[in-house]
This record gives sequence, structure tokens and C-alpha cells, in this order.
Amino acid sequence: MTDLDNAHAAMEAAPEDDAARLRFYERLADSEIYLLLGGEADGDQITPALFDVEDGQYALIFDREERLSDFVGRIAPYAALPGRALVQMLAGQGVGLGLNLDVAPSAMLIPADAVDWLAQTLSHAPAETEARLTAIAAPRHLPQSVITGLDRKLAIAAGLARLAYLAEVTYDSGAKGHILAFVDTVDGAEKALASAAGEALTFSGIAAGMMDVLFLRASDPMAARLAKVGLRFDLPEPPVAASGPAAPGMDPTKPPKLR
Repeated sequence: MTDLDNAHAAMEAAPEDDAARLRFYERLADSEIYLLLGGEADGDQITPALFDVEDGQYALIFDREERLSDFVGRIAPYAALPGRALVQMLAGQGVGLGLNLDVAPSAMLIPADAVDWLAQTLSHAPAETEARLTAIAAPRHLPQSVITGLDRKLAIAAGLARLAYLAEVTYDSGAKGHILAFVDTVDGAEKALASAAGEALTFSGIAAGMMDVLFLRASDPMAARLAKVGLRFDLPEPPVAASGPAAPGMDPTKPPKLR
């Protein structure tokens, strides 16, 4: 059973549970997905194999390479890419997703409107604020689902920062909230990390605006204060890059394009 199999089973077992449905779509966004192609990739240009069903066209995707092979039964071209890149690429195209059809317990048809919804949800950018902090304390009022979601999101943000602290704060306006402070962030990774924090809230079913994001250096006095009371998350080291050219979709900085 894969993560997507488990998330799909939980969603099917509780069809009225919005949290279970959100967790399934989060797993889809965070998973590496194998997209069946209609022909060999031409550089970064790919053409998904599309199949007509009653309510529209569907691209076929799998969460394991061997599942794609089992379905096709022959050597076939495919692109491996993050689920979030896939839905953002297909958004607005009127194309749904056929997930693991005939080869796994998570087999299902995801209609085009659900693809569009997920792409839109993932595209939400956090707003910038200039509020000042007047007090910092240990986090005590966030649901465990948010803590678990953050831990899961930061586990796949390898190499983007050294660590992060979660803390409860009071602002100069008197308002209370939470912050997630990243320490020693790689230049240019701020947007991706802020989005990851926002997604942890969204897919936990928590309203946006409950947590702000800071970026600090280890030498900042604020980092030392947070180290005393904050909940610490250590981000993994970046994976060692493989030699040779990458397959289409494998480089997150160069997503494939439809043709």
C-alpha cells in the first residue's frame, strides 16, 4: 500500500469527512506522479495520452512506475513529475485524471473541475505583513493536525532551510497568533517555504491567517529566543543529485510544458 492508497482508503471510508478528502488531495499534490504520454517527450514539451470517458477526457497517472507498466503491458513513454506540477500544468484544459486505473486499490477518476480546484488551492500565495512581535511563547493552541501537516510538508522541503521554529506570538496590536520561523533559508526558497506552511493549514482544514512566516539567520537574536520556547523542525539535507540528464518533469525548476 502506498501513501495515496492509504489516503484514498481513508477518504472512501468516510465520504462525509472533509478532512480525509483534503488529506487525499494533499498526498496527490506531494507525490511523485508518473504520467502516461502519447509520444516521446521533445525536450521539455510533453503530450499526455488522453482517453475519452462519458464526461470528458482523462490523462492516466500512476504513483508507481511499475503500476504504469502493469497497466500498459508494454514499454511506453511517460513523464515523472510532482503531483502539484501536473495539476498546475493541466488546470483549465478540461482534462481529468485517471489515477492507478485497474492496478491499485486507489483507482479512481478525478474530474477536470477537481483538477482545477486543486491547482487553484496550491496557487494561493501568503500575504506579506509588517506587524511587530511583542511576546513569544511555546505553541499551545494549534490542532495536532497542523503540527502533523507541517512536519510532513517540511520533510519534503529538503535543503531549502536548515530548520524552523513554530511559536505562539503576540503582536504590537494586541492580536495573538502563531509564527513559523525558518532559519538559514536558501536564497530564493522563501516563496516555496511560505507556500508549504500555508498548505499545511489549508489541507488540515484550518482557516488561513492563523500563522505567519518569518525568515531568519542563525545569528539573529530572534532565532535564539525562538530556540528556547519554539517547537523545532529540522529540515532534511538535500538529496545527492544524480548524474546525467534528468527526465522530463524531474527538475522542479523546469516543469514540463504541454504541446
